[in-house]
Amino acid sequence: MTINCKGNLIDLSSPKVMGILNITPDSFYDGGKYKNESEILNQVEKMLLDGATFIDVGAYSSRPGAQPVSYTHLTLPTTPYV
Repeated sequence: MTINCKGNLIDLSSPKVMGILNITPDSFYDGGKYKNESEILNQVEKMLLDGATFIDVGAYSSRPGAQPVSYTHLTLPTTPYV
């Protein structure tokens, strides 16, 4: 089985690694560690060099008690990096 990622066929017959990048300022995992473009891109590069095939860019806090956010609020911070 394969999936097409921007013209590149990714073979899913073996396990793949997904890097998780939280860019929410109130992330319960890293506390909003990646705040600007340089920090974000450096972390993405590190994850790719460490073997990640995919990067999940998250802008929605799943911490207990987090308030729901609108689609616009969710997509604005991630759009430049996707």
